[in-house]
Amino acid sequence: MVLCERGPHAEMLFIERARRFGDPWSGHMAFPGGRVDPCDRDERAAAERETREEVGLDLCRAEPFGRLDDLHAGVPLVAPLVLSAFVYRMDRPPPLVPNHEVRTALWVPMPALVDPARHVPYRWGPLSYFGVLVGEPDRHVVWGLTYQLLEGLFDRIGVPFKRRDGAGRAG
Repeated sequence: MVLCERGPHAEMLFIERARRFGDPWSGHMAFPGGRVDPCDRDERAAAERETREEVGLDLCRAEPFGRLDDLHAGVPLVAPLVLSAFVYRMDRPPPLVPNHEVRTALWVPMPALVDPARHVPYRWGPLSYFGVLVGEPDRHVVWGLTYQLLEGLFDRIGVPFKRRDGAGRAG
């Protein structure tokens, strides 16, 4: 997660993943990131490398804010997945250069993320979840694990981040 000071409010960086055959999250909104490679010294190094690769943003000049609680996803015995999120702050937004894995990158004002009017239902297959609209309707909706990361961040900093009804997954 990358936060940047711009005007009166901080903004957060999101990416729209490129559409790729076989990628179950193809076209979805996310934060820059990916898997830990054998060359990475730890999860944080992997997050920094992935951010540099995906959007051309070198976090060496960014201020590390900390690490959120890990999210355990996937299928525990078959395909376990641990999602580690690191938060950084920058003084101003640098130019971004998305690679082939990223369709677009966008900065979203923090007040927009907590605006209840932007919290919308999101359908994925037969299931319905809650999401937050960060750009074009029906295209830029943050949901799923990325939404859970936002919940964790706002909980950590003491800012209400609630769905319209305050419940879990939508019906």
